[in-house]
Amino acid sequence: MPKFQGLGEFAAAIAPVIDAAHVNVHAAAGRALLDLGERSGLTCGLLNDLRFVLPLRPVTTAALAAVHRYGDVTESVDVHLREGALERDADGALRLTSEGRAFVDGLYAAHAEAAGRVWAGHDVTGLAASAGGVLDRAVRVPGGALEMMAPPYEPDGAPAGLLLFNRLAVLRYHRADAHAESWRAAGLTAAGIVALRGGPLRDAIEADTNRRAADPYRAMTDGARQTLYDGLLGLV
Repeated sequence: MPKFQGLGEFAAAIAPVIDAAHVNVHAAAGRALLDLGERSGLTCGLLNDLRFVLPLRPVTTAALAAVHRYGDVTESVDVHLREGALERDADGALRLTSEGRAFVDGLYAAHAEAAGRVWAGHDVTGLAASAGGVLDRAVRVPGGALEMMAPPYEPDGAPAGLLLFNRLAVLRYHRADAHAESWRAAGLTAAGIVALRGGPLRDAIEADTNRRAADPYRAMTDGARQTLYDGLLGLV
């Protein structure tokens, strides 16, 4: 049970735990997602990445670029358009077709089963509530990834494990935006931060990222932060 000296240190420590818990369910659902793709004839791709967005709202080109700021997903979009899972509205934004919506429903079912299986016996209800509070307090940077990704689609009756899984998935974009703000403040571009090696500048950017990413945890007590950290670590 690590003790954290400050909010920045906590933000740095919990980020990989959030990532690991999220990846854990993805891995557990892997076989089911392959089967879903084979049955439907659709590519998982961006439908998985945007599963908690597309049922609620269209995705604009600018928003997609913010989420995938380190790479070009044009080819992936073209695949989904060609397969008929996505379509463009009159403004050029991406929307689910009925086939795409059915696929997303299948994703949710697979993730719910996987989370229930690999996280059985853990307090996912409490952790989902805590993660939801953090997400509610996370600032949506205008034009950033979190502005598009939050809030996530949460269907009526969704089990706590599924809620936790998707809330953690969305929460990662708060740190991603914090990191982007930090390297921009240092005068870098996306290509520049990818190429930047370790050293004083990289260390300063990471420290500033942690400072920015810590903000939604500020309202929590030390005990609540520790409970969240320990609880998520126990899911990995």
